[in-house]
Amino acid sequence: MTSLADDTQWLDATEQARLVREGQVTPAELLDAAIDRIERLDPAINAVIIRWFDHARTLAAGPLPDGPFRGVPFLLKDLWAHFDGQPLSNGCQAIKDALPLSTSDTTLVARFKAAGFVTAGRTNSPEFGSLPTTEPLAWGPTRNPWNTDHSPGGSSGGSAAAVASGMVPIAHASDGGGSIRIPASACGLVGLKPSQGRITLGPYRDESNLGVELCVSRSVRDTAAMLDAVHGPGVGDTVIAPAPDRPYLDEVGAPQRSLRIGLLDHHPYGHEVHPECAQAARNTAALLESLGHHVEPSFPSSLANPEFGRRFGALWSTNMGASFARVAAQLGRELQPGDVELHNWVQAEYARAVNGVDYALALAANVEFRRATQQWWADGWDLLLTPTLAEPPTRIGEFANDDNAPMAPMVRAAQYVAFTPAFNSSGQPAISLPMHWTPDGLPVGVQLVAAYGRDDILIRVAAQLEAAQPWAHRRPQR
Repeated sequence: MTSLADDTQWLDATEQARLVREGQVTPAELLDAAIDRIERLDPAINAVIIRWFDHARTLAAGPLPDGPFRGVPFLLKDLWAHFDGQPLSNGCQAIKDALPLSTSDTTLVARFKAAGFVTAGRTNSPEFGSLPTTEPLAWGPTRNPWNTDHSPGGSSGGSAAAVASGMVPIAHASDGGGSIRIPASACGLVGLKPSQGRITLGPYRDESNLGVELCVSRSVRDTAAMLDAVHGPGVGDTVIAPAPDRPYLDEVGAPQRSLRIGLLDHHPYGHEVHPECAQAARNTAALLESLGHHVEPSFPSSLANPEFGRRFGALWSTNMGASFARVAAQLGRELQPGDVELHNWVQAEYARAVNGVDYALALAANVEFRRATQQWWADGWDLLLTPTLAEPPTRIGEFANDDNAPMAPMVRAAQYVAFTPAFNSSGQPAISLPMHWTPDGLPVGVQLVAAYGRDDILIRVAAQLEAAQPWAHRRPQR
C-alpha cells in the first residue's frame, strides 16, 4: 500500500492543485506528504536548509487564497526573497549567526501567497548567489539527486534539487547570470528566465539590474501557470516588459508557425564545450526541424566578443559590493573578511576601486551589448538554440575557495556558464529544457532564447518539445 507522499511525489503543481480543487486531497495532506519527503530525502541532498513546517501547517489548515496553486507545497530560495516573520540568510555565515527575521514580504512573495502556495521553508543558495554551484560554507553543499557526487548547479541549486528529487513540485528561483537555467540543466528541469521587467523585484531591488525571478519546475505548463500568477510590475518599477496578449498557459499546446532558429553549438569565445552538451543542442535542432522549424548555424556576433565577460564582471562585482552594504545595514555593523567567503570579499574589494565614472561606462557598455545582441532578432531570427552549459553537472568541490587564488571559483564559473550571462545583460527571455542525458545518467539542458518580451514564443516552443520528447518519466533513482 502506497502513501500519499509516494502517490503525489511526481505530480506537477498543476495536477496537485487540481486534486485540491476537486476535493480529492486537502492542502494539509499535500503539505504533510511534502514534509515526509523532505525529511526522508533531504539528509542525503541538503536542499532545504531553513524550515518552518509548523507555520506551514497552520497556513494549510486555514483559509488559503483561492489562487491557481491553492494548497500546493512550495519552497523559497534563500536569497533576497523576504517572507514576513521568517529568517533569510542569503547563504552567508554572518547573517546565519544573527538570523534576523524579515519584517515584510517582497512583492513576489506576496504574489506566491496570493496564488495559494503553502511555503514550508527555504532552499540552499551559494553565498549571495555568486556561483553556479550551491556549496555555501554557511550551510554546506547541496547534492544533485541524479548523482550525489555532483552539484545541482546554482545559484538556485537547492530549489532545483528539491524539485528534481520530488520533495515539492515547484520552487522559487532567481537568475542574475544563469541561476535559474544552470540548475534546471543540471537537475533535468524546466527553467525560464523571464524578460527583464516581466516580474517585479520590488520593493527592495531594481528591475534595471541583471537579476530576474521565477521558478524551477518539472513541466512547461507549471512554468506557464506560474508566470501567469506572478507577472506584472510593482509600485515604482521603471523597467516593465510589454504585457502578454493572452495567458501564458494558453501557449501550451497552441499552434506554432515555422520559426527561423539559429544554432550555436560551440563556445562563443572558442573554448571547449563538452561533446554531450554540443550533441544535446544538435539533437534538439534536429527535433525542431522535424517539427517544421528551420534551423541553421547562426548567432549574434556580439556573443563572441570576449570584452563582454569583462563588462559583465564589472557589474557583477559592483552588485556584490551593494549586497555587502545592504547586509551591513541589516546587521548594524560593517562586514569583516571572515564574515563572508573569500571570492565574494575579493569581488567587493574590487568594487570599492570602481568609481562612478567607471560604473557609468560599464552600464553604457552593457547598453551597447544589449542593442547589438537584440539586433540579431530584429534582423529576422525568432530563436537562438544553445547548450545551457558548457559541461554536464560539475562535481562537488570544483568551485572551492583557494587562499592562493581568490578568484579561482569565478574563473571556473566562467568556463562552465558560457551561454547564460549574456541574456541577463540583454534582458531577453531564455529557457532551459531537459532534452538530453549523458550515458552515465546526468541531465544536460538546452537553452532557447527569444526576442525581448517574447516569453510567449519560448513557452509555446518548449511545450512543443515537451510533447515531442517527454521527460516526465525520467526520475532520479532515489
